[in-house]
Amino acid sequence: MAAALECADAGAEVTLLESRSRLGGATFSIRRDGVWMDNGQHVFLRCCSAYRAFLERLGVTNDARLQDQLSIAVVEPGGRIARLSRTKLPPPLHLLPAIARFPFLSSRERVGIARAVRPLSRLDLRDPALDRRTFGDWLGERGQSAAAVDALWNLIVLPTVNLPAAEASLALSAKVFQTGLLERADAGDIGYAGVPLQQLHGGAATTALEQAGATVRVRTRVERIDRSGSGFAVAFDGDGLDADTVVLAVPHEEAQMLLPDGALANANELQYLGASPIVNLHVVYDSRVTDLRFAAGHRSPVQWVFDRTHGSGLESGQYLAVSLSCAREYLGYRVDELRAQFVPALEQLFPNAREAQVERFFVTRERRATFRQGPGTAALRPGPRTALPGLHLAGAWTNTGWPATMEGAVRSGLAAAREALSRDPLVRLEAAA
Repeated sequence: MAAALECADAGAEVTLLESRSRLGGATFSIRRDGVWMDNGQHVFLRCCSAYRAFLERLGVTNDARLQDQLSIAVVEPGGRIARLSRTKLPPPLHLLPAIARFPFLSSRERVGIARAVRPLSRLDLRDPALDRRTFGDWLGERGQSAAAVDALWNLIVLPTVNLPAAEASLALSAKVFQTGLLERADAGDIGYAGVPLQQLHGGAATTALEQAGATVRVRTRVERIDRSGSGFAVAFDGDGLDADTVVLAVPHEEAQMLLPDGALANANELQYLGASPIVNLHVVYDSRVTDLRFAAGHRSPVQWVFDRTHGSGLESGQYLAVSLSCAREYLGYRVDELRAQFVPALEQLFPNAREAQVERFFVTRERRATFRQGPGTAALRPGPRTALPGLHLAGAWTNTGWPATMEGAVRSGLAAAREALSRDPLVRLEAAA
């Protein structure tokens, strides 16, 4: 969507081919029993400048919520709430008062975390050695206890890199902390959709693209891309079109199959990017159980939980969405098994839930939500250019410098579009998603 809009705005003749029935990629909504449910809980930070500009281009900025000041509620069983909030001090001092007061760690662990912040902020993200080791190894060398990693470091790295610190690339983890928390005091303020994601992204982008003169074709799966003269022939559903330039914006597994011979020297290695799953639980109560808009769980299987009542279409009660990152262990669980584990876990965090009735309990599973962002992935992530002039790559898995996030996805689309436009400012562009 970002690539197509950028090119259409520049005057290119754009056709966007989408295999699904709607735009939105990995961010979409479904309606079930009268309730709009997002396929997963997606958040952004104030530092996500490309994504926020994308929302502005779509005209939906007011449909997103962005904190005035970072504040994360962390809840433990029994209902005790601690807050990680920033002050207006310059970084990294803006976080130190919150760390000093964080009750789920010992005094020694809090001091150790504070001492690790400065060396973390000084890591050179351009150093390829950072991608050859895990964030957990780096934290261990700086005396971080298992309790500190679980209570604080994984609180941030698990939902952003979709791996725990013990498995996550140091390079990507350091990017999260440096850009998201340590470069600017307000960088980590949290934003999220105030309406269903399909309305915020796919629906708004369809309208924006059509108004910009682009052609949008859904339920159109690209089957083959061949070189044709100075351009490309794109085949789909027994039909096809010719394009001067192609932006291929599909998951890395599909890109490997669609890329023409010679496009990437090591296209077969894309498979080694792997995948990491996310499981989301959708719990609808007959009454309100918490006043928190979102919270992280401590010493609980509940990682993050969001109040999605507003905008869901729910007329009474409360709708909570539980997001479980790197959820390998839960992929094989039946719905009743997940309900048996997580309904009591939510009751432990929110005591009012013990008096409420669960009216609906749904599960959505994203088995390949992101690529597996462990050590060694930097060398596998190609940039927007391929070896074939006019053929470009986009996707959060490409080399954006960011983890696989909405910000990374938008940045990849913009980078691919700019490469396409640099070849000829008025090309016929085909974007396959």
